[in-house]
Amino acid sequence: MSGSLEVRQFLLRHEGGEGVVGGVPAQRTSAGDAGRVSDDQVRRARLAVARGANGVEDCAELLDMLGLVPDDQGQPPVQR
Repeated sequence: MSGSLEVRQFLLRHEGGEGVVGGVPAQRTSAGDAGRVSDDQVRRARLAVARGANGVEDCAELLDMLGLVPDDQGQPPVQR
C-alpha cells in the first residue's frame, strides 16, 4: 500500500492517540447494545480504513463517508 506511513500519521493526529491494534471486538450480547457503536469500534474502524486507503486524502474522504470523522462536539456521526 502506498502512503501507509502518511495515513498512520494522519490517524495519529486525527485521533490524538496511539494507533495500536488489539484483538477482535466482542460480540454484542443484548438487544440494548445492538445499535450502540463503542469508542473502541470507531477506533478500529478508523484503523481499518487507514490500512485500505491509498493516501491521506483517500483516508480522509473514506472516514468522512463512513461517519467516522468527529463533529463540532467531538462525536462521530456513527455514534449518534
